[in-house]
Amino acid sequence: MSSKTTFIGAVEIGTSKVTALVGEYTGREIVIIGCGECSSRGVIKGSVVDYRSATECTHNALEIAERDANERVDHVYLAQTGGHLEGFYNEASVNVKAADNMIEMDDIRTVCDLAKSKDLPLGRMVVHNIRRPFRVDGRLVPTLPEHLVGQRLEVGYWTVHGQEQRLADNIHVIRGFNLEVRELVLSSLASGHMVTSLEERQNGVLAIDIGAGTTDYVLYRNGAPHTTGVVAVGGAHFTNDISIGLRLTEGQAEKLKLRFGRAVVQSRDKNEKVWLDGNFAIGDRQFSRQAIESIASARAWELLEVVRKKLGHAFAPEDCAGGVVLTGGGAKLPALAECAAKVFGTTSRLGEAPSWVAENLRDPGFHTALGILYYGVSSLGDHTSASRRKGGFLRNMTRLFAST
Repeated sequence: MSSKTTFIGAVEIGTSKVTALVGEYTGREIVIIGCGECSSRGVIKGSVVDYRSATECTHNALEIAERDANERVDHVYLAQTGGHLEGFYNEASVNVKAADNMIEMDDIRTVCDLAKSKDLPLGRMVVHNIRRPFRVDGRLVPTLPEHLVGQRLEVGYWTVHGQEQRLADNIHVIRGFNLEVRELVLSSLASGHMVTSLEERQNGVLAIDIGAGTTDYVLYRNGAPHTTGVVAVGGAHFTNDISIGLRLTEGQAEKLKLRFGRAVVQSRDKNEKVWLDGNFAIGDRQFSRQAIESIASARAWELLEVVRKKLGHAFAPEDCAGGVVLTGGGAKLPALAECAAKVFGTTSRLGEAPSWVAENLRDPGFHTALGILYYGVSSLGDHTSASRRKGGFLRNMTRLFAST
């Protein structure tokens, strides 16, 4: 591979903010050299609803990141979330062709193509084909089974797909900045990889990324993503519940949520009051601390219950030794890990970025963007990268997590 330096952009167009990072990749390592943030507009629950507004704030974040890096990015890896994303599992099996039952690459390609061949409904597009481990005569094989001996080869894929128009809207926002979108990266996979270890993914772990408008999750088993999903509920819904319950503006409710919200009720005194501003100015008011905690905890429990129900039989505490790892801006709600432990019946913790991440980027709100850079580097290091550059994004958007 050429040693030419590449400047990679990672962009997350969220409901509350747009985050852009610039990474300098030399072929051996990546160094984060630029960061930009901008309040989000024109985005609801992870989907672009106002192209002009979404484009303006995204371009602002990219410009800030490029000025910070003093470099122009060569291409962008873009986070993808939204309630329109869905997933299904499909598997296939083939009889090994060779007379001596030695598995060859042709067998592997055939079974992978069969497992990915399920048709999508009209107007849907594959975002990721996520391969689960191979099986040879029923035995789990964590690596490519080439040259192993067996009679039957099996593999399955978790396929994530979304609405073509929604995906195109996100791509067009970046292309309006005269930049190529090299890959869409599922938000759950990006953040999940940043906050879980290889050992945890091997033993089973569930990562839940709570943003402002959506909650993304990924369940790992045997070292690979097993099931992913998106719930169109996030931190903004906690704020909205407090706003409605206490008859406040969104801004006032957000202030109370950040100062007094909890995922588990702690206050035992119904008469304990807290001030909205605490400056005793005109309009400053008192509210029941227990009421604030009760509203926030009810929403937290409901959200985590929805995730567990969506996972269904895929999740079992005994198969998830790594427990639950929480990330995203919404995960900073106090006692959320305690709430998750009760809902899922396993250990739970707030995820942390790896030690190499600079202090100013260690906040959970940056985990997705950091994960996108990681996958960007993985993509650049792939031997098929040259053919992908020629083919363009839309022809190759399924490649990143679909090794064959």
